Amino acid sequence: MREYLEPGRFIDSDHPALIEFAERFRGSSHDPREQAVALYYAVRDEVRYNPYVFSRDPQTLKASHALLSGESYCVPKAVLLAACARHCGIPARIGLADVRNHLATPRLLELLRSEVFAMHGYTELYLDGRWVKATPAFNLALCRVFKVAPLEFDGREDSVFHPFNQAGERYMEYLADHGQFADVPEHLFFDHLATCYPHLFAADAPLMVGDLQAEADHA
Repeated sequence: MREYLEPGRFIDSDHPALIEFAERFRGSSHDPREQAVALYYAVRDEVRYNPYVFSRDPQTLKASHALLSGESYCVPKAVLLAACARHCGIPARIGLADVRNHLATPRLLELLRSEVFAMHGYTELYLDGRWVKATPAFNLALCRVFKVAPLEFDGREDSVFHPFNQAGERYMEYLADHGQFADVPEHLFFDHLATCYPHLFAADAPLMVGDLQAEADHA
């Protein structure tokens, strides 16, 4: 379990800001499961979900970057939860999967040119003798806007995206799981994204997705 407890390049659980955040939100319980649940909700709701901050800069994958920015997308948020858990002595790792978002906004569909969200990130926490999935991506306010139930987490059952929203419409579909990792596999991550979204990785493409969107809006 050592590799799932030590700080990593992206799961920088020894960063001072992250330590302060984890200590503030871990709660007063000494039960690892209760601490994991408290940290899950803190990461889910204290860091706003924003897919337009995706960047090809590897530094933006760090847990500390997501925390200090106050907003990020699914992978850095999953990394942040893993880092908080490791600080609290809870083994944690990162999972990556491709999902199809049937309710993605037209703006995001136009930007990605696909309804497949490649390399969606989730966290796995080792609690009560087994790995449990947690998905702290979509904050509560965002879920209310899109009328989807926010993902809850009790530390016992996997917390993964709902297949349908509250109106019974198809919502999220898991397509492929790339596995679980002690830290973000940088080359696998970016290589797969470049295959799925070559226009985002073109030589003349802006570093950040949000910059590309701004160019499109200006045009």
